[in-house]
Formats: sequence, C-alpha cells, structure tokens
Amino acid sequence: MSMRTSTRITAIALLFFNALSAMYGGGSLIYDPSGDFLQMPIELLEHTPFRSYLIPGMILFAVNGVFNLWVGIIGLRRNRQFPRLTMLCGAVLIIWLTIQIIMIRDFFVYAHVPYYLVGLLLALVGFKLSLQNRSS
Repeated sequence: MSMRTSTRITAIALLFFNALSAMYGGGSLIYDPSGDFLQMPIELLEHTPFRSYLIPGMILFAVNGVFNLWVGIIGLRRNRQFPRLTMLCGAVLIIWLTIQIIMIRDFFVYAHVPYYLVGLLLALVGFKLSLQNRSS
C-alpha cells in the first residue's frame, strides 16, 4: 500500500468516525432537546443563546455529521477536492469545539481532547494529501 493510499484511508476513517459520532450526538440532541438522553445537563447552556439542545444538535448533525460523511464519500471516489475539504472538516471541528468551550465555559478533557486531536489529524492528513497531489 502506498503512502498516499494509507493517508487517504486514514483521512476517510477519521471523517467517518467524526461523522457517525456527530450524527449520533446531534441526532440524540434533536430527539431529546433537554439533553437527558445523553445525560447532558441543561445548565451547560446557561451562558449560551440556547434554551435547549435542539439548535446545537441540528448544527452538530449537519456540520460535523453530514458534511464529514459527504467528504468521506467523495474521498472514496477520489475527488480532487478531497484534500482541501478534509482540511476544512478539521478546521470546522476545531472551531466548533473552541466555540463550544467558550459558550459553555467548561472544558471536558475526555470529550474535548480526543476530538481536538481528530480535528488536528484531519487538517494534517488533508494537508499531506494536498502536498502529495502537488508532487505528482
């Protein structure tokens, strides 16, 4: 397996992981906007413009869920835009997490650190794929 292929497979796996977890989390928040289903206290929203988890759940489902799924699928199809879109998915995830932490005024190591790493890895593998495409 070539380095390019293994990098692309890594990117696709990260995209699908992020997509599925965001679709599960976002879908759960849409299903139960109180947050009870995911054991998320509504008090986390105290300093945000939201009174329930419905809108954050919809955004999470669409932006980090459906968008990452779509980018993963175009990666399977070897679309030329895949490297740039992968970097974008990483950046969006990092921005999402940062805004979330600022808004809820809390940092959850076991939730935020792994997803920051996923965002960073998505940005890095997307960048690496972009460089590999330029050199070929």
